[in-house]
Amino acid sequence: MKINNPLFMADMPDPDVLRVGDAFYLVSTTMFYMPAVPILKSNDLQHWHIVSYVCSQIEDNDTYHLRNGRHAYGKGQWATSLMQYKGRFYACFVCHDMGNTYLFSTDDIEKSDWDRVELPAVYHDMSFLCFEDKVYLVYGNGDIRIVELKEDFSGTVEGSDRLLFTAPKEGIRLRCEGCRAYVRDGEIYLLFIEWPVDTPEKRGIRREVCYRLQDLSGAYERRIILEDDGEITGCGIAQGPLFDDAEGNWYAMLFQDCGAVGRIPFLMPVAWKDGWPVPGIDGKAPKDFEVPLAEKIIEDVIQSDSFNHRENRLSRVWQWNHAPNNEAWSFTKRPGFLRLESRGLVQELFEAENTLTQRTRAPYSAFTVKLSCGGMKDGDYAGLCVMLEKYGQIGVRQRNGVKELVLRCRDGERAPYDVVCREGILGLKSWYSIKEQTVSLSEDTVWLKVAFDFGDWGKGEEQALFSYSLDGKNYRSMGEGLSMFFSLSLFVGARIGIFSYNEENEVGGYTDFCDFTYSSQR
Repeated sequence: MKINNPLFMADMPDPDVLRVGDAFYLVSTTMFYMPAVPILKSNDLQHWHIVSYVCSQIEDNDTYHLRNGRHAYGKGQWATSLMQYKGRFYACFVCHDMGNTYLFSTDDIEKSDWDRVELPAVYHDMSFLCFEDKVYLVYGNGDIRIVELKEDFSGTVEGSDRLLFTAPKEGIRLRCEGCRAYVRDGEIYLLFIEWPVDTPEKRGIRREVCYRLQDLSGAYERRIILEDDGEITGCGIAQGPLFDDAEGNWYAMLFQDCGAVGRIPFLMPVAWKDGWPVPGIDGKAPKDFEVPLAEKIIEDVIQSDSFNHRENRLSRVWQWNHAPNNEAWSFTKRPGFLRLESRGLVQELFEAENTLTQRTRAPYSAFTVKLSCGGMKDGDYAGLCVMLEKYGQIGVRQRNGVKELVLRCRDGERAPYDVVCREGILGLKSWYSIKEQTVSLSEDTVWLKVAFDFGDWGKGEEQALFSYSLDGKNYRSMGEGLSMFFSLSLFVGARIGIFSYNEENEVGGYTDFCDFTYSSQR
């Protein structure tokens, strides 16, 4: 069958891939969205679906519940490494905000909520390495370090953490990180992403480099194995795993920054030449290529949802913005609807708990939902939102017993990189102004729509467009559109969200949602 690139056209960064028999399993980064650490499955490498999550939440604290001004935006779960070892599955990731590395394990990779061990250290962008009957974590940025894990995986071996080697500094903007480690024919291969500086002759792009070691003494050989930015100039395709299929064919899955939609994986064949992995075809990530696998079409990673469920269990395509308050949402209080109850006094979207999200897909994604607002109280605001640094919301707000449709968007020039790094997402409230547009509303039922138009695949204008309907058929536009961009303040691609919170009281009313629909057709 044919593989078409980019693979998902949706945010799926920092991949690691594990083959188990004829099945492939993929782990990706979702940062502060919960449940955390999605595991996806495929039998043909083109079609993937989410089968489990490694954990329901990372920590049960203020940071991961959006309490007392704390949050994990731009942080959370980073670059999980996946491994099968002696019949058991392992996943490991770092949380810089917690100062911890988390090591999970299970006997069934398709089961959620794995067993957990906390390693009280920051092993940045680590990778499992199995060498000479020992298991290590290889980690770091530029200064590449190695630490040995105990045989029972209860922690690290005391005194084993050491510098393995130092990657080049001269002419490098981003030194080696994002490790993926392998042993083949007795030699160790360490793959990293690297970003050289611009020169008068050439613009520096992120690239994939490989270090080959015969042992763990630190002596290495080094090669650049892929330096390609595809059709998005300046955005190199790099960082990710190598793996094989049951027939012995090798592949790489590397990702690219693709504008507001996020960071998108590319799949490519890998040839081994003179003992080195060579990803791509003629030095490029191919637009398409054949694989010796039978096509198996399965459910999508983005889905419509009727919300007609008999128990309070979400479809796996959904994630909450931070850990949810499970007392404030329900499918069973009004069968056929998702009920969101307003909890906590909230001044803006990023402070609100229980915002339910899904990914978006380029080049176009449209989402609609039916909203029943008869249970709202003064101060409540509920509807659909665009989860980005420069966010947008369309919904119903009640004040003094009167309901109105409200379009609210952050407005102003994009915050500079240094401001984003210094202030973080909540600190940007003072940078952006808020622009509102209102329409009077006499009905208790309204349909809302948000369309994400990513333009010509990462080039040119990217916009979110808002509209509403009073009959579910004829939609009226609100506003002029929200410009979208990717930002390190969140470090994830644009998402659709369903929100409900109260701007005036600690406890508000409730809003019922049903018939959530997704379309990729303009």
